[in-house]
Amino acid sequence: MTAFVRFLGEKAERYIELRHSLGYAFSKQAGTLRAFVRYVERAQLDAPATRAMALDFALSFGGAANSRITRHGVLRRFYEYLAVHDVRTEALERRAFPRSITPPRILSDAELASLIDACARISPSTPLRGRTMATLIGLLASSGLRSGEVVRLDRSDLDLANGILLIRKTKFPKDRLVPVHTTTQTALRRYVRERDAAFPTAKDQAFFLSSRGNRLSATGLQNGFAEVRKLGHLDGGKPLRPHDLRHRFAVTRLSLWHRQRADVQALLPLLATYFGHASYSDTAYYLTGSADLLAIAAERAFLDGGAA
Repeated sequence: MTAFVRFLGEKAERYIELRHSLGYAFSKQAGTLRAFVRYVERAQLDAPATRAMALDFALSFGGAANSRITRHGVLRRFYEYLAVHDVRTEALERRAFPRSITPPRILSDAELASLIDACARISPSTPLRGRTMATLIGLLASSGLRSGEVVRLDRSDLDLANGILLIRKTKFPKDRLVPVHTTTQTALRRYVRERDAAFPTAKDQAFFLSSRGNRLSATGLQNGFAEVRKLGHLDGGKPLRPHDLRHRFAVTRLSLWHRQRADVQALLPLLATYFGHASYSDTAYYLTGSADLLAIAAERAFLDGGAA
């Protein structure tokens, strides 16, 4: 092992410890940094850490373009840390790779109903699996939560008497409280009754259970979602992901505010807080212009004197 590889490995571990101390999980990022150290060792590269070194490492993996962007982004922030210890470290460009963004698919009310109705047909012999998927999809659509946040919900995180959810382990190192609609409360209470009837003795503290009675995993959610999407005849057109329901929630909320002739600009920070975003720019990503939303906004602009 060369002196540079030893130096790089030591600083990578120190940086990982630092991120952990700040409250970040940083598991995938840690794997990327350790893979980078191994790459440098195998390629017998020497100091300093350069742009070319980072680019070659990011390109050495297959997979989607966004995966290369993510790896390069991890290295960019590590390089900033590394530069404190070696001033020769080259700064990495923020936009070294073009980002490929899959446009969201905004379901209509009828399509969402078809998706939820299809849940009852995925496992006729295990009714709880369908009820779990139907309740989970309904919660995603009605609350705008991330799918990872939903599968991590514990029973103690839900105050169903007051309709408040405690969301832990968010994308950012913080917790937040999320109120839900009364109809969502009713659906969650129904799920609790059916879940507890199927599994009177809890195996763990998870709110949403798999057909085995333990916590529904992210993979279980993705597999179940793919099944109900097919059964609901929603495989045509744009791909549909659970995350698209978060986009739908944002667009639906924006449409409602326009119909109520509310001050949308003043309300957007509230939406950012509800979504758990650190800044409004993060929320803006979800405000996709659907045909209905654009029509409502255009009509409002005309009524408010926007057209001469």
